[in-house]
Amino acid sequence: MKIRAAAAIIAARVLSFLCKAAGRQGVTMAGKIALKIDPNILKYLAGQVREGIFAVCGTNGKTTTNNLLCSAVESEGKKLVCNHTGSNMLAGVAAAFVLAARWNGKLDADYACIEIDEASTVKVFPHFKPKWMVITNLFRDQLDRYGEIDSTMKLLEQAMDMAPDMKIIVNGDDSLSAYLALESGHPYVTYGISQKVFDEQDSHEIREGRFCKRCGARLEYDFYHYSQIGVYHCPSCGFARPKIDFDASGIRMEQGLEFDVEGRHIAANYRGFYNIYNILAAYSAARTAGLKLDHFDRVLRDFNPQNGRNELFQIGNTRVLLNLAKNPAGFNQNISAVMEDTSPKDLIIVINDNAQDGTDISWLWDVDFDRFAADNIHSVTVSGIRCQDMRLRLKYVDIKADLIEDVKTAISRRLQDGCGNLYVLVNYTALYSTHNILREMEK
Repeated sequence: MKIRAAAAIIAARVLSFLCKAAGRQGVTMAGKIALKIDPNILKYLAGQVREGIFAVCGTNGKTTTNNLLCSAVESEGKKLVCNHTGSNMLAGVAAAFVLAARWNGKLDADYACIEIDEASTVKVFPHFKPKWMVITNLFRDQLDRYGEIDSTMKLLEQAMDMAPDMKIIVNGDDSLSAYLALESGHPYVTYGISQKVFDEQDSHEIREGRFCKRCGARLEYDFYHYSQIGVYHCPSCGFARPKIDFDASGIRMEQGLEFDVEGRHIAANYRGFYNIYNILAAYSAARTAGLKLDHFDRVLRDFNPQNGRNELFQIGNTRVLLNLAKNPAGFNQNISAVMEDTSPKDLIIVINDNAQDGTDISWLWDVDFDRFAADNIHSVTVSGIRCQDMRLRLKYVDIKADLIEDVKTAISRRLQDGCGNLYVLVNYTALYSTHNILREMEK
């Protein structure tokens, strides 16, 4: 083994330990120092994965899908590498491999399940070629960082060209993702939901993929599930939703989530229709890789969402659910999930505008916050760096909100005078710190 690789692994491990001791995550810093010491460390370690690497991409649902896929693969008795924390840029990906390796540079892994930021795929793929890529969906996200969706699609297209033997597992109900897979020239399999689930859809919801990417004509939809997700076709050029290989049917959401796929009944104690897609994506990826998934029911039963993705805390007599909401489509689905709970509830909405969040917060005006004007909303509190903007946005839909800029103070206040059922919705850079606050309070 190269001395530089050993030095990179040891340095990353020491830095990670020190960061955790100081109460910081430290994953990205560990990856950065490893790549600084040995720029080839990721290529060296990824080359030791025996069966293949999954790359999980898409605007929403990457972390949940990737972690669920990791659990499904592990249930088959396989060893793997996974970036569970959601650090999905080059340094975070490198850290996942480095921190999983032994000090002597040996990596014992059958598979790797790696969540990758869409804009970072072109930086990660030169280091390894995934055997499979999962695409969850493509929505408008952080305009000042990604630009419009076309820019994200071009980056993913470039990344796909770097891995010519890669198979794509794609959400066929998303016209943008499906177009990308169909036009890529790669082999692909699809997952989706062919049955109409909702009788009515809010006409105010933002529809990203309204026009055919192939010819520019307006797409026609048989129905929408949400945003641009649904059953569609182009009346002009014939582009249409592809045949679905892993089709969820018998959707039920009365007691958690239930559906059937490949003759199996799937049940999970989660809330939010969008989680059916996350479960389906992970299931489809594992099955495409040839895994039997005999223990998938147990995986769903035991799966504990981490890092603020529908993460549940019990603090005294208050049930607290923390979830990430970072763009219009994701926030609207979060609102739907919150409103599925018909009992009284308190809300805290935390909005930051740090570089990783995107400094342009105009997307708040594309979210259907008026749905929070319901009798079972006990209180709404806004917090974070841009709490004033969030309160103004709510004012325009006649929702009164308390303003408490400090997140810890806001949570403490609602624990004291709330109704015992608290939802905390945060955007990206507020996630880790809020998670730590809630974890400490729970202790």
